[in-house]
Amino acid sequence: MSQAIGNTALAYARVWHLVDARQRILGRMATRIATTLMGKHKPIYDPASDCGDYVVVINAKEVIVTGKKAEQKLYRHHTGYPGGLKEIVYKDLQEKKPDEIIRKAVSGMLPKNKLRENRLSRLYVFPDEENPYEQNITKIYDKTLIDQFGLPKLTKSEKRKKFKDIKAITSEVVYKNKKENKENIENMNK
Repeated sequence: MSQAIGNTALAYARVWHLVDARQRILGRMATRIATTLMGKHKPIYDPASDCGDYVVVINAKEVIVTGKKAEQKLYRHHTGYPGGLKEIVYKDLQEKKPDEIIRKAVSGMLPKNKLRENRLSRLYVFPDEENPYEQNITKIYDKTLIDQFGLPKLTKSEKRKKFKDIKAITSEVVYKNKKENKENIENMNK
C-alpha cells in the first residue's frame, strides 16, 4: 500500500475564503488567516509544501484592537537612509492604510521562510465591502465561537441534548446490528 498522501490535483486545489473584519479583534483574526494561508486546516498539510488557500478580507478599516493599543502600538520601518526611521501609531495607520495593518499582523504570524511571500500573495485586503473576487469565494468565516477543530462551540444544555440523541441513535443501531447478526447466524445454521 502506498504511503503517499495528497498527490492529487484535487487535494491541492485552493479555496477562496472571505473574512469580514468588522468588529473583529486583530490578533485573533490574523492567526486564523495565517493558518488558512499556510494550509494547516487541511489534512494534507506539510510545512515544506505550499498547500494553503486564498483569503479575502473586507472592512479592514473597522478592525479593532484591545486595551490601549490604538494609541500606543507603533509601526516602524527604516528608509535605508541615515535618520530614516519612520514611526506611525496604529490609529493613524488605520486612517491612512487600513489594509496594511492586517497584512503586517498576518505577516508576523507566518513562518520566516521561502514560502512566506507566496503565502502573503494569496492574501487580499480591502478597506470596504467591495472586492473584485466575489465570484471566486466559496467559504465565509462567520462570527460564531469556533473551537480548536473549527466546529461551533455548544452550550452545556446543547451538549447534553446532543449526547442523549447520540446515545439513543447508537443504542438503536447496536440493537439492530445484534438482531441482524442473530438472523445471519440462524440462516447459517440452517
